Parts: sequence; C-alpha cells; structure tokens
Amino acid sequence: MKKKKYKRVVVVLGGDSGERAVSLNSGKACIRALRKKKYIVSELDPKYKNLNLINKLSIDVIFNALHGKDGEDGVAQSYFEYMGIPYTHSGVISSYNCMNKVVSKKIFKKHKILTPKYYLINKDNLRNNLLRKFLIKKKIKLPVVLKPVDEGSSLGVKIVNKFKDLSKSAQLLLRKYNEILLEEYIGGQEIQAAVLNNKSLGAIELIPKRSFYDYKAKYYSSAKTKHVMPARITKKNYKKVLNIANKAHKVLNCKGVTRADFKFFKNKFYLLEINTQPGMTNLSLVPEIASYCGISFPNLIEKILLDASINR
Repeated sequence: MKKKKYKRVVVVLGGDSGERAVSLNSGKACIRALRKKKYIVSELDPKYKNLNLINKLSIDVIFNALHGKDGEDGVAQSYFEYMGIPYTHSGVISSYNCMNKVVSKKIFKKHKILTPKYYLINKDNLRNNLLRKFLIKKKIKLPVVLKPVDEGSSLGVKIVNKFKDLSKSAQLLLRKYNEILLEEYIGGQEIQAAVLNNKSLGAIELIPKRSFYDYKAKYYSSAKTKHVMPARITKKNYKKVLNIANKAHKVLNCKGVTRADFKFFKNKFYLLEINTQPGMTNLSLVPEIASYCGISFPNLIEKILLDASINR
C-alpha cells in the first residue's frame, strides 16, 4: 500500500437524495474505519451545510460517501474540483455518465459491452401504440422493466408483467421523473463485480427472496437476500465477468472503486449499470467481495482514500 499522503479527512455523507439513509450508514462505517487507521476525521452533511463551506485549510482530502442524486452524478464532484481539494471515487464526467443510464448504455454499446435493449419514455411519447411498436420491433417479450434514468439503489424500479399495466405504470413514474427507461427484462443470475483502482476484485451472486433485487433486498437484513461469494459460475465465466467489469470501469474513465451490476442469462453477461459510489454498509457487496479477497474493511477504505486526487 502507498505511504499515507493525507492526515485530515472530511467524510461527506447523508445529503438529500432518496438514498440518504444508506449514505449515512456508509459514511459512519467509513469514519470508524479511517479513525481505526489513525486519520483525523470530521464529517459534513450537505443537507445541513453547503459543500462550498468546506474549509480547505483544515483538511487534506474528501472521502465522498454520498449516494444518489447530487452525490454521485457529478454535482458534488464539481464542488470538490472547484475548491481544488483531492477527493475519492470518480470525477465529474464519469460520475454523470454512470448515473445516467441512457448515456452509460450508449457507451457500453459503443464498446461492445452487452446491455439490455431499452426505450426512453417521456410525457410526449408515452402512447400505447409507440410502446407496442417498440416491443414488436425489438422482439421484446413481457415482462419489462421500468426505471428512472438517474436513480440508484433500485429506487423507482418496477417490473411490469402485463401490457395493459405498462402505460399506467409509466404514467405514475413520470409524475416524479421527467423521463424513464423501458428496459428488456433479463432473467438468470444476479451477478455483481467490484473493481478497485483499475483492478478487478471479484464477483458475488445475489439470490433475493423478493421479486427482484430491490431497495429492501439490498438494505434490509429482514429481506434475507442470499449472498454467494464467489458467484456460482465457471472459472472461465468468472474471469470473463471480471474482465467486462474492468473494461466498463476503464471506458467510462472511473476512478477508485466501482461495482458493475450484471444479469447472467443463457451464458451471456448483460451489464445493467455501473455504480461509482457503491455502498459501504454491513450488507454492502464491495466490502464483502474485498473481505473474500483478503482485504479488511479499514484497508479497503484506506485504499480508496489513497487514490484521491483532483482532475479526476
């Protein structure tokens, strides 16, 4: 591991997004880990104190533990860049590109990374005949997935099993979001792979008891989602999914740690999205993958911290 180049750390956590609770849990865990590593740690919650009030004379580095809108979509990162304070995780453009599922899917396709077919829906094109034409043209069968373009943690995601319910479900989502994705539903195994500082760590399999790996399945122990580490796939496919995750990390110019979410169906990996601010809670996947690879939680957090920089 690199020699420490930072001493005073501010952990930015909480915020106003729908993932505030997760961010608070992640941030508190990171604070404990950094203190265990003898860093001088303070915290800042943008819900109560504006990011531009960070006193750059009193800290050396920012550990970004925000999740969701304004935290992992380039907004917070633009503040950090403007202030010239080194920070963790991906930069402004990479964060925006990964958070916006349409942009990231276009980048996946450009680099020949398989991703589910999709259709962008807004209030102007939400008409049954257009949706039906798209499904027929792309040979997509029900069920399909509806999801916001730029949310995380499966917030707003809905699986629609009947065509008669599709337009109504889309209308409900469009009351909250300007545009949403209609995405081809891919069955099979839920596989997620972690990349740390441009090196693949490992891949874990999730077996949810709920209808899919939704918010509760991710963050509530009562949901009893089964974690299988390493994922139950052949050695060849295990290596393949790590390579795809690493490729996606690099073509999107990500930094620090990312988690790539896949569905494995009929011997093909479909990349759903890249998460540039993966959770660091007691149920989070990246720490579990790192632990399997012999990296303790404090060491994982320190590795992320030591990669911090500006101009990311």
